[in-house]
Amino acid sequence: MKKKIISAMTTVLVVGAASTTFAAANPFSDLDPDHWAYQSVMQLYNTYTADGKRVIDGMGDGTFQGKRPITRYEVAQMVAKALARTDISGTDKAALDRLAAEFSEELQSLGVRVAELEKYADKVVWNGKIEYTYTSERTDPDDSGHKNRENSNGYVFRFEPTMEVNDHWKLGARIDAEGDMKDNSSSDFTLVRGFAEGDYDNFNIRIGKQEFYTNESGLIWDTEYSGAQVTFGNKATFTLMAGRVEDDAIAPGDSDTDPSSFQGVNLQYDTERGLYGGAGWYRIDDDDLRTTAYSRHGREDSANIWSVNAGYKFSDKVNLWGAYANNTKADYEDYGWQAEFDYGNYGDNPEKGDWNVFAGYRRYGSNVSFAATTDDVLTGTKGWFVGASYAPMKNIGLIARYFNGDYITGGGDAEKLFGRVEFFF
Repeated sequence: MKKKIISAMTTVLVVGAASTTFAAANPFSDLDPDHWAYQSVMQLYNTYTADGKRVIDGMGDGTFQGKRPITRYEVAQMVAKALARTDISGTDKAALDRLAAEFSEELQSLGVRVAELEKYADKVVWNGKIEYTYTSERTDPDDSGHKNRENSNGYVFRFEPTMEVNDHWKLGARIDAEGDMKDNSSSDFTLVRGFAEGDYDNFNIRIGKQEFYTNESGLIWDTEYSGAQVTFGNKATFTLMAGRVEDDAIAPGDSDTDPSSFQGVNLQYDTERGLYGGAGWYRIDDDDLRTTAYSRHGREDSANIWSVNAGYKFSDKVNLWGAYANNTKADYEDYGWQAEFDYGNYGDNPEKGDWNVFAGYRRYGSNVSFAATTDDVLTGTKGWFVGASYAPMKNIGLIARYFNGDYITGGGDAEKLFGRVEFFF
């Protein structure tokens, strides 16, 4: 084994000898310039692959740790980097092919296609989360004086793989399995999203089943749709979208499950600090809207929603924002709005000690907030909310929210308590 390791190191050194520039400075704090292997280490350090990566770059903390035994995976990583060079020929190429055969198992674990020598690193990245959510809803929709109470203990296992196709395109997906501890129910893993995304300078295109979360921050949409979206710009962006959204988002509980067609436009200006804002427009067509609870005559089969949003970022931690939306085709509960003040730095994949607190007011009209974010509010209600998030450890979050308000139609009371524990990976 030791002989093979030494052979591998020697071959990679030979392969990397061409076009090498030696740096005067020693990059490793524990590497003695008088050591017999110093020049060889520096030669490997100053040799680059075709994509600009060093053949070796130390342990990531400024040390080389030359006395620590090397593993087969570390040798395989160096071989993979050498394979990425395009200036290898002759005996060096033959030696490298022998090394690729010797370390084929480790190279496959690193995502290297040894047979074709085309891709030399794993381009599939797996992220995800496990979350447990407790909710308690206490509602009196008809103002009868008696509150209904409904609790849930839900959990989600979520995987979100992404794969780079080339410098501009990638594939993405989201796979969920859900359940509720209250009734011991569960679901199989389901493909929730699956899309292709192309990202160019000031231009982005996404095709497939994808996230539907627009610039009103969950006031109208927090779901998925199947279709296409194109975005132009950077800080100031113009987005066009069109496709089909699940029928349950428009008419929950309806027996007709045909998806609803829609088109949408978002204009948005964003900034790291200061004033930001934008506007949106959405056209929806669905026969299930033909009810007297939507329009007085019961013959309307479309929605025409426009929205505006604005906010001010006082700092990285302090943000005040709001959004308003109106459905000009509906006669009842046809508008909604929300305003929120956030203080803190808690976000996805939080670091230990990250936190935030927030408070505000929401009004979610049922004929405009079709598939809204309902963590701390009920569709068809209005009222105030408070909440906080905290990360006791890296990638672990605790969230608590409380909503207290009234039903827009009927005037009855509504309360919601929301708690979540989430583990990111």
